[in-house]
Order: sequence, then structure tokens, then C-alpha cells
Amino acid sequence: MKKRISYGRQSISARDIAAVSKALRSDALTQGPEVPKFEIELSKVVGAAHSVAFNSATSALHGACHALGVGPGDIVWTSAISFVASANCAVYCGAEVDFVDVDPGTGNISISALSTKLKEAKLNSTLPKVLIPVHFAGQPCDMREISLLAKSYGFKVIEDASHALGATYLGEPVGNCRFSEITVFSFHPVKMITTGEGGSCSTNSPELSRRLVRFRSHGITREPQESIASIDGPWSYDQIDLGYNYRMTDFQASLGTSQLRRLRSFVHKRNAIARSYDAILKDSPWRPLGINPDRTNSYHLYVVQNNGGPEARSAIYKKMNQAGITLNVHYRPIYRNTFYAKMEKFDPLDYPGAESYYSSAVSLPIYPGLGKSNTKKIAKSLGD
Repeated sequence: MKKRISYGRQSISARDIAAVSKALRSDALTQGPEVPKFEIELSKVVGAAHSVAFNSATSALHGACHALGVGPGDIVWTSAISFVASANCAVYCGAEVDFVDVDPGTGNISISALSTKLKEAKLNSTLPKVLIPVHFAGQPCDMREISLLAKSYGFKVIEDASHALGATYLGEPVGNCRFSEITVFSFHPVKMITTGEGGSCSTNSPELSRRLVRFRSHGITREPQESIASIDGPWSYDQIDLGYNYRMTDFQASLGTSQLRRLRSFVHKRNAIARSYDAILKDSPWRPLGINPDRTNSYHLYVVQNNGGPEARSAIYKKMNQAGITLNVHYRPIYRNTFYAKMEKFDPLDYPGAESYYSSAVSLPIYPGLGKSNTKKIAKSLGD
């Protein structure tokens, strides 16, 4: 049997395996030197003052909300089109969640929809404490415009860049937090780099960094100046906040550090595959998401749409599956999931962009090891 083509997969080299093996043979499998090393290298790549590693992007999002003081009585907005973690992180903190409509041509938050929603929220005294824009599929949102709105309406910004490590906006790397308080990345196997499972927060704020570090490790500190309890000796620690065990292991971090060396190559290969798809599908009924010229896309996903709507998507999904090609759909609008639908406060009619996007979107396979022959096979199967 021929091997199926998956929609995404990791690329593990001999150097990666050697790095992990070295960490496994070391004295520290966790809370050793590899996590700080990974954090330093990641900060260099994204251009931020601090990076804090977590055991997933979900826990990193939770930590980011906590660090910004999100709690009961607060409102957090995020994109209607994203993985559920972009909204769940606020619910974990006891906050209310609401959604912002997207541009159906890019999948990113619509600035016009955001502006309109903010004006209405100000009149109703329901402004968000935090906005979580999602850099969908690897293309950054319009962060300059979002930052201007944040200053005008007084909310904080967490960039969900789970798809966008290696992408740039206005010539600068996503994650430098020029237009936000915190940026979150994911290191799941289908993302730009992997640590198996893993995530991180980048920030330029020393205080937010300290809060994130405490949060991922039970709310514990060993810094005397942060504690009101007596310090009995160098062995002492103090829990000063409620935190979780969201730590990344050292062998995961060693894989991440090794993978970071190939980030530029990974992004280059993903862009090359996207260009091949663009060329092959140029005259087909399938169209890719639009790309803004002032940013570069890391292409975590390559999404195409068809005017034929759900019927065309279902037909091509079945056809490609029979041909041994795994497609995926990213994503059903979050408010359509049962957990959020049960809240009975989200009307699909309020999100025409998200509904339009979802009606026909499908993700083609894209990952560094896909190869030209498979790229052509996929595009040809889609066009036939």
C-alpha cells in the first residue's frame, strides 16, 4: 500500500535526535539548563526581551491571560475562526468570551468588524479587557491597526501566533511584541518547529515574564523580594499565587533548540510549496487565501476555497481521501461548538465573514518534507 499523505507532519533530523539523546543522558530531565537555553534562543529569533516556555500553547494562552489579570467579570474577545484554545484560555480564568468576525478572504480578524464592535461595546459598557487576535494559517493580522484601537479603547493584546513562528509583519518578526503585551507560539508537531507538545509566551515586560514563570510552576517563587513569608534558608520557596504545573521538560526544550536552527529553512520550504500550489491552481475553481504585501506568511496552513460551498468541499474531501491524500478543515467557527452554542448568546448571523469563510474552506497538505511530486499530485487531484 502507498503511504498516505498527511495534511501536516514534523521533520526530525539526526541532529534533533542527538540533542534529545544528550538531554536524556543528562542529570536533569526537567528544571535543568535546556529550557532556559531554548528560551534565550527563541527570544533572539523573535526579537523579544523575554520568552517563557510552556508545555503547550494552550497553557501558554492560559498563562498570558492570567499574567494580564483576566478574571471573573472581565471580557475577552478573540477571532471567530481559530482552534478552541484561543477562547478557552479566557474561560479558564473565569472571564466571558466574545468573538470578532473575520475577513473571509484571509481568515484573520476584520479590522472594520473589530472597529464597529468596539464602538458598540463602548456604548454598552462591554469593552474587552483583552483581545486575542489570531495570526491565521501563518499570516499576521494587521497589528498596527489593532494596536491603535487598543490604545483608543484601553484593552490589552495577546497575539495568538501559534501558526506564525517565522512570519514577519512590517519587516519585523512576529513575536517581538511591538504591538502587543504578549505573543503565544505553539510547538505541536504540525507547527513550524516542534518540541513534541509545547508552547511559549514572548514579552518585553520583565513583570509579565515573572508572572508567567510563576504561573507555569505552581505560583511558586524563590525570590525573597517577591515573598512576604520568612525565608528560612537557600532551600526555601514560597507559593505567592495560584499556578499550575505547565513546565516544559528539558528533553523537549533540547529538541526545540535544535529545531530553531532550521526554522528559516522550514519556512522557506513551506513558502515554496505554497507558490507551487498557487501556480498549479491558478486556473482551477479553488482559490487560496489572500496575502497582504506588508507581511510574510509562515504557511502553517495552505487553505483554499471554492464558490461551490460545502458541497464542493465534501466532494473533494471524499475524492482526495480515496486517493490517499488527507485534507483538513481549519476551522469551524468556535461559537458553533456545543460548549459555546449552549451559552445561547452567539448568533451566526453576527459573523457573516466567519460563516462565508467556513462554508468552503479546506486545508491542503503542507510541510517541509512534502516534496514536489506530492505537491503536484495534490494540486492535480484537486483540479481534476
